[in-house]
Amino acid sequence: MTERDPQDIQRRRAVALTYRDGEPAPRVLARGYGELAERIIAEAHRHQVFVHDAPELVALLMQLDVDACLPPSLYQVIAELLVWVRDLEDRETARGGR
Repeated sequence: MTERDPQDIQRRRAVALTYRDGEPAPRVLARGYGELAERIIAEAHRHQVFVHDAPELVALLMQLDVDACLPPSLYQVIAELLVWVRDLEDRETARGGR
């Protein structure tokens, strides 16, 4: 792991989303700043979950409580992101990865 400026770590933010069939919408699984954000990101990498860096989207998602469903105003952007991630995964699989 590379060394990071302590101020950068304190400013780092992360939100983890989850969705299960039958739920009305994706929901916030975890969110945090600084060291907690670093742990959320590390856990995602450990489980080979795609991590997308979108500061504006994270700022909106950080306003939600843990376990809260996404508001309808974010459905479109999250749906587009999920389609994009699925496409990346399909390409990786086609190349023999994962």
